[in-house]
Amino acid sequence: MAPKVSLVDQLAKIGVKPEQIKYVGISHYHADHTGQVASFPGSTVLIGAKEWEAITAPKPAARVNFKPFESWIKGEGKVEPLALDKDVFEDGSVIVLRTPGHTPGHQALLVKLPQTGPVILSGDAIHFRENYDAFGVPPINSDRPQTVASIERIKNIASNLKAKVIIQHDARDVEKLPVFPESAK
Repeated sequence: MAPKVSLVDQLAKIGVKPEQIKYVGISHYHADHTGQVASFPGSTVLIGAKEWEAITAPKPAARVNFKPFESWIKGEGKVEPLALDKDVFEDGSVIVLRTPGHTPGHQALLVKLPQTGPVILSGDAIHFRENYDAFGVPPINSDRPQTVASIERIKNIASNLKAKVIIQHDARDVEKLPVFPESAK
């Protein structure tokens, strides 16, 4: 679901400038999930270790969108390649979840919002509600068993925390969220 307003413009609505953003989390290296990262050159990029290996390979594969990461590749910004989950602020409010399958180092995000409660943003671990319900795996995914395990993991976390799962490529799920900035409450 491509935003009609840039992240920088959305943040400006609540008085936040790009240089105030400490972390940018990247679910995976496909262009529809990396396109605006260059807008945050001072931020630490949280990305799956296998994604970072693919981005920094001498000759990145065809679907690896490395261009927006050029300043980080040159060492001009900080990158934290993650091989495991990460509790970003060490308080349980934002947790990067390792969910490989769509790509080798794919990550989803668990956020615990004050009013809404726990929300899992799937990235491309799941593409549509039907995939989630039936453990469907698109043929474009890199590893079917890992995808199924990641869907199972997301379902277990959602069940245990009574979390809302937002499947980011499914308009039906995205429409469940209030418009930003209300969606961050």
